Amino acid sequence: MHKIKKYANRKLYDTTEKKYISLDQLAALIKAGEEISIVDNRSGEDITSAIVSQLLARDKKEDDTEVPSSILIQLLRRGGGTVVDYAKKYATIFQSAMTMAEDEIDKLVSLMVKDEELSESEGSRLKKEISNYGENLRKWIVDNIDQRIREVLNMMNLATKEQVIELTAKIDALKKQVVKLEKGGQKKP
Repeated sequence: MHKIKKYANRKLYDTTEKKYISLDQLAALIKAGEEISIVDNRSGEDITSAIVSQLLARDKKEDDTEVPSSILIQLLRRGGGTVVDYAKKYATIFQSAMTMAEDEIDKLVSLMVKDEELSESEGSRLKKEISNYGENLRKWIVDNIDQRIREVLNMMNLATKEQVIELTAKIDALKKQVVKLEKGGQKKP
């Protein structure tokens, strides 16, 4: 695994190879299937997903592929909830696909045990390994989906639900202050 530190000057240092690397070199490592972990040198925070998102956005720009403006307009009209709805929809679809895949794996391993291609212990071990992999994948998705949604909302410059609630509360407080001031001003002759 390549452990990479990102410094305040935006330079990336591969502690495994003991050298500075560019974003292009980092992208090449990822495309080559290398495992990477990127941390902010100052805070120690894991920023792997943010940097990979940056690489993806950069690749999209280089490919001259854009999200059609009609889709962006619809997202803006419907608000940030649309992005959340899509994320939930695809998370549910993924969950269903994983469940179906586990059922198929159980059938396949049982058939291999029945046909004596695997022993029962080998079959159990194989099922457990695949199940652990699937569980780790599920956990990774759950851990990262909220972060991805926030990043998309930030990139689109849309307010989150929490920000809208906070802003609404501030507006209500200001309305009350205005009413109070207006009433105070009317009492004086």
